[in-house]
Amino acid sequence: MSSHRAVTLGLAGTGRIGTSHADTLRKLPTVATVLVADAVPDRARATATDLGVEFAPDLDALYAADLDGLIIATATDSHPELIIRAVDAGIPVFCEKPVAADITGTLAVIDHLRDSSVPVQIGFQRRFDAGYRAARDAIRSGSLGWLHTLRATTLDPAPPPAEYVSRSGGIFRDCGVHDFDIIRWVTGREITEVFALGGNRGASFFAEAGDVDTAAVLLRLDDGTLATVSLTRYNGMGYDVRLEALGSEGNAIVGLDDRAPLNSVEPDHSPSPYPPYGGFMERFRPAYADELAAFIEVAAGQLENPCPPADALEAFYVAEACDLSRREGRAVEIAEVRR
Repeated sequence: MSSHRAVTLGLAGTGRIGTSHADTLRKLPTVATVLVADAVPDRARATATDLGVEFAPDLDALYAADLDGLIIATATDSHPELIIRAVDAGIPVFCEKPVAADITGTLAVIDHLRDSSVPVQIGFQRRFDAGYRAARDAIRSGSLGWLHTLRATTLDPAPPPAEYVSRSGGIFRDCGVHDFDIIRWVTGREITEVFALGGNRGASFFAEAGDVDTAAVLLRLDDGTLATVSLTRYNGMGYDVRLEALGSEGNAIVGLDDRAPLNSVEPDHSPSPYPPYGGFMERFRPAYADELAAFIEVAAGQLENPCPPADALEAFYVAEACDLSRREGRAVEIAEVRR
């Protein structure tokens, strides 16, 4: 694919994130055509009409089009088949995380891709957020000294629907995996051990699905740095995603801006006049746009893949270890779940 012509991109899945991606793609100057399809054709047709993009009646029609790249934003259980089908057809792929619903499925996809030169980029949008990039630069430059603590939070303002929770893979695989990935990415270190606790004080459907609505994780990195990850589905103040990198010489805080849903009770503090972030799409809108723009360059062979499936697998291993730790009430080394 040449950088001197506008491209044609297919998009599979027109739910909330897929529709948002279609809206982003149609505004990128390097994109000529966006063709959308969904397992529910009427949903794809409505998205196409609303956004002024092209409609494909089914996935067969999508794959038969002359695509320069494919964005996959469908349900998790469909990811492996759609990735493999595209790669086998020579179509570069951007797929929202995860690669597959479990480690076995992820490894099967990676094994299938081993001898292929067709790029597959996995969607971890925090890698494209300006704050996380600045924190990475600060850590890698040594300006913080040596890190002693990392504190990460992903606090959702309200729970997703019960039917989503039952097939989400649980809070660590669905939600915490972003924190595990970004901790690895900003530090350049591997996570070696976890201890995770979980609680349920909200809706009963979390426990019924074998999940928790709130969790706390202690992580050890391979250089001895300690990290904590806090997760909840019930942060009533708003969507709170932050990372605090604390070093011997300084610190770098991501997500501490005028829209962070933090309520100081100090008497001399003036509250922010700006509304808190309502959700992940609002908080990370610029990062999603930069991520998709990067994919176009990856598909054209102009940029090294910023998040290959092997990286997604490493974050998935950490999530798997956390789930095992929570269930068995003990520290778990990542080596125990690695295959």
